[in-house]
Amino acid sequence: MSTSSPLLSVRELAVRYGSAQALLDVSLEIPANSAVAVLGANGAGKSTLARALSGLIPVAGGTVEFDGADITGSSATKVRRAGMIHLPEGRGVFPRLTVQENLRLALSVDRIGRAAAFERAFTFFPVLGQRRKQVAGTLSGGEQQMLSLARALMVNPKLVIADEMSLGLAPKLVDVVFDGLAAARRAGVAVLMIEQFASRAIAFADHCVILQRGGLAWSGPARQAGDELLHRYLGGAA
Repeated sequence: MSTSSPLLSVRELAVRYGSAQALLDVSLEIPANSAVAVLGANGAGKSTLARALSGLIPVAGGTVEFDGADITGSSATKVRRAGMIHLPEGRGVFPRLTVQENLRLALSVDRIGRAAAFERAFTFFPVLGQRRKQVAGTLSGGEQQMLSLARALMVNPKLVIADEMSLGLAPKLVDVVFDGLAAARRAGVAVLMIEQFASRAIAFADHCVILQRGGLAWSGPARQAGDELLHRYLGGAA
């Protein structure tokens, strides 16, 4: 993908759930300030890949290098502090806490300057600054995803793993999510995107990876991932 050293380099990654092989020999690279779309049908291993990279589940084989360091088998806390933030499927906010309290909790893990971090969050998403005292559970679905993304971006990460952030959202709110990820890219953050809207993900990404039954079925520039290729691997999901 790039002649320079990648920000993230994954080599022959394998994950097992008991006797079941969830991922087998998956390799990919993400250069700094780039976007990679990971596509595949349900059960292809997309979220397993995200959880393995972010230290939430153990790996059975392969290596993960991030920003020049081997983080294979590292804890989720260590991976996060290295600059890789995982936004899992679902809203990822504390519904009974205010917007400001949700943001403050992100700083309990990443010990950085609070004032600068809040300023960064509200610069990305000004509406959250206007609603900082509002209880998160009363926000719209799109606004909750905005808050989840703000929690990640306020700590100035190097890479964000966005796992199905548009799931269940109306089309206009999907635009909000993609706008937020585009803002992250403009700020120099790399993005690994797992997304149900394949065409949107491809238009956003530089590179595309398609998983099938836990293995790497196709990898190449996003512009080459046309309809015929998507239907071959994703069928109706495309």
